[in-house]
Amino acid sequence: MSSPVQLFRDQKYHELKEQCIQQRRLFEDPEFPASDESLFYQSAPPRKVEWKRPKDLCEDPHLFVNGISSHDLHQGTLGNCWFVAACSCLALRKTLWQQVIPDFNEQEWDPKNPQKYAGIFRFRFWCFGEWTEVVVDDLLPTMDGKLIYCHSNVKNEFWSALLEKAYAKLAGSYEALDGGSAADAIVDFTGAVAESIDLVLGKYGEIISEQMKLFEDLLKVHKRGGLISCSITASSGRTNEVETEMGLVIGHAYSVTAIRKLRLGERLIFSFKAEKLFMIRLRNPWGKREWHGAWSDNSEEWKKVSDSERKSLGLTLENDGEFWMTFEDWCKNFTDVDICRIVNTSYFSIHKTWEKKMMHGAWAKNSEPLLNRSGGCFDNKETFLQNPQYIFDVKKTEDKVLVSLQQEDRRKYKKEGKGDSIPIGFEIFKVEDNRNYRLHKLTVQERVATSLYINTRTVFLRRILKQGRYILIPTTYHPGITTKFILRLFTDVPSKLRELKADKPKMTCWSLLCGYPRRVTQIKIHSAEGLQKQDRSGGADPYVLIKCENQNMRSSVQHDTTSAIFDTQVIFYRRNIDSPIVVQVWNSNIFCDQFLGQAVLAALPSDPREEQTLQLRGRGSQEAAEVPGHITVKVFSSDDLVEL
Repeated sequence: MSSPVQLFRDQKYHELKEQCIQQRRLFEDPEFPASDESLFYQSAPPRKVEWKRPKDLCEDPHLFVNGISSHDLHQGTLGNCWFVAACSCLALRKTLWQQVIPDFNEQEWDPKNPQKYAGIFRFRFWCFGEWTEVVVDDLLPTMDGKLIYCHSNVKNEFWSALLEKAYAKLAGSYEALDGGSAADAIVDFTGAVAESIDLVLGKYGEIISEQMKLFEDLLKVHKRGGLISCSITASSGRTNEVETEMGLVIGHAYSVTAIRKLRLGERLIFSFKAEKLFMIRLRNPWGKREWHGAWSDNSEEWKKVSDSERKSLGLTLENDGEFWMTFEDWCKNFTDVDICRIVNTSYFSIHKTWEKKMMHGAWAKNSEPLLNRSGGCFDNKETFLQNPQYIFDVKKTEDKVLVSLQQEDRRKYKKEGKGDSIPIGFEIFKVEDNRNYRLHKLTVQERVATSLYINTRTVFLRRILKQGRYILIPTTYHPGITTKFILRLFTDVPSKLRELKADKPKMTCWSLLCGYPRRVTQIKIHSAEGLQKQDRSGGADPYVLIKCENQNMRSSVQHDTTSAIFDTQVIFYRRNIDSPIVVQVWNSNIFCDQFLGQAVLAALPSDPREEQTLQLRGRGSQEAAEVPGHITVKVFSSDDLVEL
């Protein structure tokens, strides 16, 4: 792990372990004591809980028995099937669980050297952008000599119970883990980027083309080390933890343990009347209760496939609680899927790598509009732009952009009754190519993307964006709400993501000498039409050059046309308000670009703000001779530097 590891409650594992060994005592954690306050804040267990160490529960305790597996886990009395599903997913990936359970061999019981055992363990979680190490003792909650929460199906294996204890410590208590999201836990285990998909809303059970796109996406995520879980949301008339006719449990998180696209041999094509099978394998954290439909354990489908064919197709069942379904049945029976992508940022990978930028931010209230940073969503027209604003560039002609907005974990506030996530989301606007100050009014900017607004910890969006400069505005749904967030942006080439903090140019010694800007002007060049033909085929390769004082901004070249759409936006802070802005149209050429015409703009605050069409003229003043072609522009000017 390249980044430094933070210590939760500043507890140093090696120091604490050494002290215990020297004093010949077992560690007891003062920060998460074996008492009721660590168990619950509201709902007490039905009977008294006894805290016992693994050595009191079995003869030969181990962290792992025969390695780590997704079948090691069983949910206890706590409503945290989501945590168990996340652990099942984690157990599938050695590189990932070794980050969460560091130096596992050093932490393992050593029967040959019992004096080296100190009853202390450590686990690492990705908390709000930083890896954080959590230390726990091995006192575990039991009733009648049995673990009451997460436990292994092997009596002397304790990794899952100890991991759960560390996670409960981070959340404030075991009860704080009652009800949660598998995606959140997977993010905490891995630092992955979480995306939640509503299978009903997206009509994945009905639209085959969408189903196939999702299958290919999930197959890619799974192959590249990502983790996937799914569930069925309780609708009206259906309650949680109740079984459907097909044997699936409502309101229950399942982990996806395999995804396969199978090309069938001739014999099987005849049997299944299809050349390919799209299959998905799931695991129920309870380790029992399985799907009763097609491809369930004793179904007709299995009888058509011989043992050797099952093996060659990879259609193997590892254990109880695990079952196969066709992808179509999965889309029709489940309502929600959480996809956690391990986004590859390594330069030494054979797979696609991403450029990552991460920013820590906060929504904070202030009665002064220019200082307020909690303006609510886009519907709050008066205050929306009073949110934090982040600017980034798309350098390629087009680039796929992944955005993840994550609010702080609110489980620690459950004791005060404020543990629910706040509805959050974000907007992306294409802005002026040279904007470097905060946006105060939406005029020429183009709204290109809106995320879902939802009360989950993370909101995710994937978009293909065209070349240009963008502002990303993370918001709470309602104005005036305060909390922290992290924003992560992944692009193909570096995006230079940064927060916009200044409202206008800074007053400096230089501005005292040269003059401080007195006017701000925004221009959007929509198009140029009727241009002079420049080549034998009757076309041209035009671009626009916008000149203001000593600044020049240039659009991209539009090829082989005399009627070009540019949609180029620029903003200028002008010192000399009598000096006009000149918009020139040029033809791009290998040897020497040709001047096609220009328009001269006074750009006064009193000028019309509607779209206008201007005749192109030759070089010189506004009265120069007309030349073929005209441009369509919008111009906004103001002597208030924080109006635009």
